[in-house]
Amino acid sequence: MTAQDLTESPRPRGKGRPRTVETAAPSLVELLNLVRTGAANTRQELERQSEFGRAVVADRLTMLGDLGLVDESELGTATGGRAPRLVRFAARRAAILVATLDQTAIGVGVADLSGKLLTEHHEAADLTAPPAELADRLTALFRWSMERHAPQGGIWGISLSVPGAVQGATEGDFLTATPPVLPAWEGFPLVETLTRDFGVPVWMRSSVETMTMGELHAGAAIGTRSMLFLKVGRRIGAGIVCDGQLYRGAHGAAGLIGSLPVTSGGRSGPLDALAGSDMIQREGLSAAQDGRSPMLADIQRRGGEITAIEVSQAAQIGDPASVAILTESGHLIGQVVATLANALNPELIVLSGSIVQTNDILLAAVREAVYGASHPFVTRDLRIIRSQMGSSAGLVGAARVASEQLFAPSFLKEWVMQGSPLAHPAFAALQDRLSQTAPPPPPPRAGTGQELPR
Repeated sequence: MTAQDLTESPRPRGKGRPRTVETAAPSLVELLNLVRTGAANTRQELERQSEFGRAVVADRLTMLGDLGLVDESELGTATGGRAPRLVRFAARRAAILVATLDQTAIGVGVADLSGKLLTEHHEAADLTAPPAELADRLTALFRWSMERHAPQGGIWGISLSVPGAVQGATEGDFLTATPPVLPAWEGFPLVETLTRDFGVPVWMRSSVETMTMGELHAGAAIGTRSMLFLKVGRRIGAGIVCDGQLYRGAHGAAGLIGSLPVTSGGRSGPLDALAGSDMIQREGLSAAQDGRSPMLADIQRRGGEITAIEVSQAAQIGDPASVAILTESGHLIGQVVATLANALNPELIVLSGSIVQTNDILLAAVREAVYGASHPFVTRDLRIIRSQMGSSAGLVGAARVASEQLFAPSFLKEWVMQGSPLAHPAFAALQDRLSQTAPPPPPPRAGTGQELPR
């Protein structure tokens, strides 16, 4: 009996239960998510966890197998009797396209439905460039990634990581229009363009949120219930994990700590301005010009540019002026993080960003400030570490966002009987609307000078 038979047949079955979408969908959703999350992986465990009867579990697993969403081909370990047949989530049933858009780079990848990254690519980019050119590049990289790792069941969604905060959305809701997160892209229909070009729903989260999700599910925070994730760059943001879940706040703006006021050397201002990479670059340039840092002055004399990375590298090899700059930044960040730690009592604090990756000075200064300003109970078992995931964290986190949204119960129940989220009524309606308002093909433009990676 197929899923189509069940949706079309109104005949009662067993104890008068009609086999309709209304009765089958809720149990399908519950059983599929128990399997997908690893809460149960045999029929017996599913019966126990769901409290459905054996016949219902068997019937729904047959349906999910027909839809290609679960697999029962593998045998488990016998414990005194017949070996149980394992129920596995069919994560390779389809794939998810993911991308990170940072100020100076683009990352793209392909992930399976569990959020596992299958392939990735990173390259330099400038988000202040014309949005149409960047959108074309992103589309080309997506298509190249699909050719390189062609998913058997096609693409079921696109998930983007962007620099700014993205307003909160209802569980499972995909984007129907491009939110105002990138000033340089204001008015450009990125989401609408991707939805038309690839025919799949699109989700979007801030880079801090996706990196937090990546660290939680594939990095040092695996199994952690409470964590603070810090991204240090031009802007300083925090990702907050409470009870194993990312906390987004009322409007998706949780963790904007770069706007908090701090004071340093008689100056007051937001944390971004007094501790971010712009401050590090500015103070490094000043140290080079007034002779406090012979090392940075030599870089400038040879025609090199003084950036926050040069200051960080100079600090790592012992340049006193650069060490002082990084230490001041770390102490200011640590003061703010200590306040969060006292309020949230995390198990783990993870720092990320190119400045953190290139030296140990800033991390040590953050640790000193947090341990010095936090309650002893808060710091007793607290670990403060540097992320080891690098640029992969945002892609992994974006994949997890799409996976969780695709299989969110409220969203899943609308498409599970058809076997694909592309059949979701709201998404079908969006596609109809976009097809009626499709723009004319753009005129040919000069190339950007970028070739697809080989």
